[in-house]
Amino acid sequence: MFTFSALSRRLQRSARKVFGWERLRPEQLRAMKAVMERHDTLVVMPTGAGKSAVYQVPGVLLSGPTVVVSPLIALQRDQVSGLLRRAGADAAAVNSTQSRDENDAVWDRISDGDVDFVFLAPEQLAKDEVVEQLAAARPALFVVDEAQCVSNWGHDFRPEYLRLGQVIDRIGRPPVLALTASAAAPVRADIVQRLGMRDVREVVTGFDRPNIHLEVIPFQKAAVKRRAVVERAAAEPKPGLVYAATRKEAEEYARELDDLGLDVAAYHAGLPAKERGAVHDRFLAGELDVVVATSAFGMGIDKPDVRFVLHASVPGSLDAYYQEIGRAGRDGQPARAILAYRAQDLGMQRFFAAGRPDPDTVSRVADTLEEHTGPVRPSDLRNETGLTASRLTAVVNLLEQVEAVRTTESGDLETTGTADAAEAARKAVELGDAHQQLERSRVDMMRGYAEHTGCRRRFLLGYFGQQAEDEGSCGSCDRCEAAELTRDGAAKAAVEVLAGTGGPVAPQDEPGADAAAHPFQPGARVRHGQWGDGSVMSQDGRRLTVLFETVGYRTLSLDVVERNGVLTVS
Repeated sequence: MFTFSALSRRLQRSARKVFGWERLRPEQLRAMKAVMERHDTLVVMPTGAGKSAVYQVPGVLLSGPTVVVSPLIALQRDQVSGLLRRAGADAAAVNSTQSRDENDAVWDRISDGDVDFVFLAPEQLAKDEVVEQLAAARPALFVVDEAQCVSNWGHDFRPEYLRLGQVIDRIGRPPVLALTASAAAPVRADIVQRLGMRDVREVVTGFDRPNIHLEVIPFQKAAVKRRAVVERAAAEPKPGLVYAATRKEAEEYARELDDLGLDVAAYHAGLPAKERGAVHDRFLAGELDVVVATSAFGMGIDKPDVRFVLHASVPGSLDAYYQEIGRAGRDGQPARAILAYRAQDLGMQRFFAAGRPDPDTVSRVADTLEEHTGPVRPSDLRNETGLTASRLTAVVNLLEQVEAVRTTESGDLETTGTADAAEAARKAVELGDAHQQLERSRVDMMRGYAEHTGCRRRFLLGYFGQQAEDEGSCGSCDRCEAAELTRDGAAKAAVEVLAGTGGPVAPQDEPGADAAAHPFQPGARVRHGQWGDGSVMSQDGRRLTVLFETVGYRTLSLDVVERNGVLTVS
């Protein structure tokens, strides 16, 4: 076991010698130490802060392969080529774009101990033979990249990620490292729970990206918004990203920008993999002015000079919004995040958030499992219930969370015997409803950001539980710029009044001056008579944002809280 000082020196030396990095950031080093000390570790760092280094540097020092679960094949390819180029490390990927012979050759190298890093999509880990081969390789570290995908209320949710906790146990339970660029408190808790992480070390850095200017443009008419989005995307410095709500919109915006003479491409999950890869490569190579995409594009994109991210439709949560705007200005130079906001667009997001587990479906799965006297293979359960793999995974996950079902070491499913099928289904549906309430509250927080009359940066940071260091103007959002202009105009008027009358001018209250000391400070644990336990996430003037465990985010008037006693500090 290394002492922390010796371990720090070894990590710094390896980073410099192998990767050419002269100095590690304090948060990188803190996370690497936790990994080397074999702690499960959750790392939340903004895009461009060097999350990948947290597994790459320890990975060349550990005895045994580092397994990296990465959601996009294009991202895997970039990471493998980067390791081969920068570190000379033996890195390889196993995925569906490679032939069986190519994948078999990779497994041969892994079994011979010739691979330091192996990259896999979560879908690969649904295969028993893949899990067995990994177990035989005795991994030294299990990395979940883009870990927000683990959360079933996260904006990038993929059901395949829900089985990773069982995979970790089946391969010998190596230390787990979960990496993400954006995860508010409920998503972080969900990641830890889903992956079965133990004695977790959390490294959560600041969420502030002051070089990204925040702006929201409100619209009433869809046609006016559409025209403005095209004009703004054409006028902004390049390169840039435009996010659209649907595949159809992405292609339509791309055509309109192409008609203006821009080098532009559409990107969405409906395109062939080869075409998606070509767009990805052309964007990274600087051959495109603009990519118009759905949320399928951008995860793990390592392009430092994106000058703007323009959302043509409102995202479903601030988690998604922060993740996507974080792809701008990674070089530290000024960039812009522009949201074209039309309140009616929230209807689509509420539609997606309003989905709930179908009680009949949950009951069917619970009944089918109860009919078996022992473990049942997931493939057999799919055949018996008639559900798709993703839908069955989501239902089984709920049943596991209420401890009615467990996964065996071989990956089969069995009931725990703690409740009959009807009771298990009822609890699972209630849990699913609670998840959906949180999801709807996240949509409401997105509306709150878009319609906020104060500093947008302070609102965004507060959502993630971080207080802005400066209570004054942030200097880089449209609201603070407007307030500065208003103050400048008022100051000029005051000078003119004084010059004309010689009379005094009453000072105006500073923002937050009326927010006297009270027990409901950010971070405080509180209890509400109806909504139960929660945590104060932020305060903006006389408003509190509280994250409740059962109903999600709620914004409360501090005056009402103090007058009526609706909150107590727990």
